[in-house]
Amino acid sequence: MRYSLISRDIIADCIECAHEAYMADAMVTLAGCDKTVPAAAMPIPRHNSIGLVLYGGTALPGLCEGCTNSKGGLGLDAKDVMEAIGSFGVGHMTRETLDRIERSALPGPGTCSAMFTANSMSSALEALGIAPPGTASRPAVDRDTNRLTQQKLDDAEEAADLIFEMMRRDLRSREILTMEAFENAIAVVFALGGSTNAVLHLLAIAREAEVNLTIEDFNRVGENIPLLSNLSPHGKYHMTDLNDVGGVPAVMRELLDCGLLNGDCMTVTGRTVRENLRDVPALADSKSSQDVLFPVSTPFAEKGKHLTIVKGSLAPESAVVKLSGKQVTRFEGTAVCFDSESEAFEGVMRGDVSKGDVVVIRHEGPKGSPGMPEMLSPSSAIVGAGLGPDVALVTDGRFSGATHGIMVGHVTPEGAEGGPIALVRDGDKICIDTQKRELSLLVSDDVLSDRRKAWNPPEPKYRATGVLKKYVRSVSSAHYGAVTH
Repeated sequence: MRYSLISRDIIADCIECAHEAYMADAMVTLAGCDKTVPAAAMPIPRHNSIGLVLYGGTALPGLCEGCTNSKGGLGLDAKDVMEAIGSFGVGHMTRETLDRIERSALPGPGTCSAMFTANSMSSALEALGIAPPGTASRPAVDRDTNRLTQQKLDDAEEAADLIFEMMRRDLRSREILTMEAFENAIAVVFALGGSTNAVLHLLAIAREAEVNLTIEDFNRVGENIPLLSNLSPHGKYHMTDLNDVGGVPAVMRELLDCGLLNGDCMTVTGRTVRENLRDVPALADSKSSQDVLFPVSTPFAEKGKHLTIVKGSLAPESAVVKLSGKQVTRFEGTAVCFDSESEAFEGVMRGDVSKGDVVVIRHEGPKGSPGMPEMLSPSSAIVGAGLGPDVALVTDGRFSGATHGIMVGHVTPEGAEGGPIALVRDGDKICIDTQKRELSLLVSDDVLSDRRKAWNPPEPKYRATGVLKKYVRSVSSAHYGAVTH
């Protein structure tokens, strides 16, 4: 997992090398899972090239007779596997049930089927206008035949037509990737309950487009956007279910009709967002009964209940809170500290974590790990152990898009650089206040000063060589998107 985030920048560099070295006229970049989605977008605006991103498609959710996901739905995904491991570990699930879930949750090709990082970013790219409308939510394969869907074949044909039309019009990427377009992408990510990784990736894409997007803009835009989708990991449905009720265009039409989207942004179709959405049925006009996508007037969760950027004595620069609809405005708990993801997972499985605790995982940031891996194992173990509503997790690492609960990631400055997270000790009190947007270590300044004087940088837990060594030297803080420079 150390290589996951690093791969984003490497893939982007490779695409740039191929495109520029061959002096190509335009590019269609192909995106599949996770980091490949932002990586496919990042090189296009570097030289203000003509290009678009074509998404490979979401996987189908798994089906298992007698199984339900943790939100009561029938579809299974990777989250259910990880949480089942945690549940089995504390005796809440039989081995037979765990085995059935493991064998059924990931039935075939495509990206993770829920609103994890890949589908979060495919939705964001469609909202940015750099991907063709409707392509973010379509399944990769048909369940009966396990072959590529006709929709995806049509997407490929449309992408070819669009790229030639963009060349004829000389429609370049920076005409599309404007500040207003990034605001649209943030709005869609919040409406869909997207991954915390979207913060890192949108900042990175904006940097390539020379758009002055900052982490504070996520609060400015997101504070107005309610959570509209009932999608895993916070809900019971999956990306294919969203596709069945209109996909990302239906979400964008609802936001546009409510004045929460900029309709004048240009897109790869050569038309504006408003023009693209003109023939998309309004949610208010739908006569079908469904609980996958909710209107702004009666949302799945009110605004301010998804991602929040916080700062404070524990995160002087910033951190990202993920609530995904949970009605939590303030959580104060007792720190239980771990210096790696694996230590934290083992601690949860041993029963070292109890209700009212705040699990602190440090030295997992871009430089400290290195690579800023996901904390999926401990976060899933917490939920699987039945502690999700009563235990928070704070880390300078990342989360998987599958993560849900009271989760605070991307704490900056990170522990390896002497950030306050490195000074936390077992038994300290930590307060997460989403209304005040604060993440506070409730320890006196004198005590923290003494700890800082005694602090020494930790010995590297991993001997970084090769690309990891280069990454440590060049990567920026997660506050700026963990971009290499």
